[in-house]
Amino acid sequence: MREWLFVARVEELPNPGDYHTLRVVGEPIIIARDKGGELHACYNMCVHRGVEVAYGSGNTRSFKCPYHGWVYDLDGSLTGAAYMGDTEGFDLKACRMRPLRLDVWRGNIFVNFDADARPLAEAVADFETDFAFLGMEKCRLGNRIVMELDCNWKFVHENLMDFYHVGVLHANTFGAKFAWEDENVHARSDGGLSIFYDAGPPTPGAEPLLGKMPWLEDRPHSFACTGYLPPNLTIFGRIDCIRPMVAWPIDESHTQVIIYHLFPESFFERADIEETLKIYHDYQLTVLEEDRSMLISMQSAMSSPAYKPGRLSVLERPLHNFLNGYLDRIIGDDGREAAE
Repeated sequence: MREWLFVARVEELPNPGDYHTLRVVGEPIIIARDKGGELHACYNMCVHRGVEVAYGSGNTRSFKCPYHGWVYDLDGSLTGAAYMGDTEGFDLKACRMRPLRLDVWRGNIFVNFDADARPLAEAVADFETDFAFLGMEKCRLGNRIVMELDCNWKFVHENLMDFYHVGVLHANTFGAKFAWEDENVHARSDGGLSIFYDAGPPTPGAEPLLGKMPWLEDRPHSFACTGYLPPNLTIFGRIDCIRPMVAWPIDESHTQVIIYHLFPESFFERADIEETLKIYHDYQLTVLEEDRSMLISMQSAMSSPAYKPGRLSVLERPLHNFLNGYLDRIIGDDGREAAE
């Protein structure tokens, strides 16, 4: 709740009045674009009795509480409250749904629950250095996959950075064209990660069905990279697309995963774009289904008194860094050293 969290793409709210609601670790929030085009984020709670004033996504001129009819502007300011004019101490202009910090990095919307958190630009500084060349701000959302996995959210990110399992579990999908060098694995002190390696595009034949992204024409078809931004964002860069993936904790053993497929704007001029996007969508689901049973099995082991974690392989250095970064955030360096 003190970190910058990726919650949407800018193009998901293109017009004044567009809004999107979601829950972040149980907390209901609204992201909305006001009449002047500015984006806002706030708790989705009426300041009267706490009822949610919006659901799902859509376009509206204002938000109206379904319980007592209080009305809010798109920035969360209260504009109407029937029968409250004679209430002692009530000031309409002083009331608004509690705001959250919101900022945008390369077309990606982030929010932060902590009013004193460092600026987003500082939080994504390593990502900016390593992945600015991917041109996420020049891409458009092709499709969005939402699924639930019966495992802890940390297992999702561990799995995404675990190159050890790729040649085994994914041998029949993308594992055969997967290779990397240790010097291209960059672990960050906060648990973050940047990896550059070789892998085919995320399609059944490992071919870029839509061609290369125009600004990556000088790179081979096998270009690939992965970045992890704490606490819950992993991005995959390929020669033809970019895939941000977010893992939202539901509880200790259930996670909602959202995958965004981003493609250059020019790709959408093709006549076969919808059919081709479905191929990318379906292939992603195929790969995720290969992972699902392993994630469930690991989660099951966590509840067994017989389970004791084994030594990590040298191929699992990113996982070791990820877990230590998580422990440092939760209990601090001194606490981790005492536990060790």
